[in-house]
Amino acid sequence: MPLMPVTESMFLLGESREHPLHVGGLQLFSLPEGAGPDYVGELHRALLATTDINPLLRRRPRGPVSTVGQWVWTDDARLDLEYHVRLSALPTPGRVRELLELVSRLHGSLLDRHRPLWEAHLVEGLRDNRFALYTKVHHALLDGVSALRLLQRSLSTDPAVRDPRPPWAARDTEPAPRPRGAGVGAVLRDLAGLGPAFARYANEVFRAQTATLPFAAPRSILNVPITGARRFAAQGWPLARVRAVGDATGSTVNDVMLAMCAGALRRYLLELDALPERPLVAAVPMSLRSDDSTGGNALGMILCTLATDRADPAERLAAIADSTRRGKDVYRGMSQLQVTALSAIPFAPLALGLLPGAVRLTPPAFNLMISNVPGPAAPLYWNGARMLGVYPVSIPYEGQALNITVTSYNGSLEFGLTGCRRTVPHLQRLLTHLDTELAALESSTSDHG
Repeated sequence: MPLMPVTESMFLLGESREHPLHVGGLQLFSLPEGAGPDYVGELHRALLATTDINPLLRRRPRGPVSTVGQWVWTDDARLDLEYHVRLSALPTPGRVRELLELVSRLHGSLLDRHRPLWEAHLVEGLRDNRFALYTKVHHALLDGVSALRLLQRSLSTDPAVRDPRPPWAARDTEPAPRPRGAGVGAVLRDLAGLGPAFARYANEVFRAQTATLPFAAPRSILNVPITGARRFAAQGWPLARVRAVGDATGSTVNDVMLAMCAGALRRYLLELDALPERPLVAAVPMSLRSDDSTGGNALGMILCTLATDRADPAERLAAIADSTRRGKDVYRGMSQLQVTALSAIPFAPLALGLLPGAVRLTPPAFNLMISNVPGPAAPLYWNGARMLGVYPVSIPYEGQALNITVTSYNGSLEFGLTGCRRTVPHLQRLLTHLDTELAALESSTSDHG
């Protein structure tokens, strides 16, 4: 029974009914040409026939086994696939609206800790000859990059391939996990370097205008206690439009994405008469994964101003691009362990927020988390069904009532907005504002050009 790393066990220790800590994904597919009326039902039965499950997804937690709260992973030798893989049907008229309502409900329920921590829901009854797959897996098992890689391994670039192997199936090419004891010398060197790394972090972060300070974020309606119920909204925009704005301004795609979110949040909060005078601050995770592994968590984090105090879209984008550049510069040359350790400084308040009353008494370290997970560039197929879109479903934390996670797929930038159902009203309005902001950025770059 291997001990669970702290980077994984913290997601189990911090979970409660009000704070589910699983990530998810929603994929839309078009039915293959010639598919019969029971195509989705047949696919479900084929998925249940898959018995060679990825060892990672046979794991279930056990513990704590010591007074320090250490958990271990155990193997579930009696995995009940029918429990984990479920078939659902949408009520008429089977619009995307009904699909998002279903995903919202499913994403708010806790995973059973007596079983491996994942579920998959195949959804039929979607209009226009489509069906969907919603999956969720505990963050203790996978981060967003790992989850997306698992999905890609079950897909093909060839629509003629008829292989209904699911993302949770084992792969002959699955890379062997690296031994826990490997690289001890490198780990010791990293630990020895934490002192100088922290000194550099403090020097860079606390110098004026070098990086966004932890706890400099204003209080907002997003930074309140949350419930366990969720609301989910999703939409995609052409990546070419986003890239064109970046090319015209010398910004990255990620900078433009953040500017879209910033402008949308500004409009949304203005509508609610709740825009803080000081600019909102986003926590932006960075993947530290240097291989193609699909297990565990490998994340760092920077803080970025969203410049929501600025009305001009071009000025807002410029401020965001400068902020992200400075944030990345702080970690330049550091090891993965050092970046992870220092990223915990702004991340630590999320754990503090689990204490009763802490969210109301302490200022937020940041206002929301915005992630960008790169996805496949070419169209992909699953058992002949073309994947039309892939939308991340993520985690709102206590005091962080909204999460925005973005991925790319086949020339589209796919936004997934996950919010607390009670404290984030009219979440779907943010989709309209994202569209408005992309158009405003295009107009602004055209005017300045």
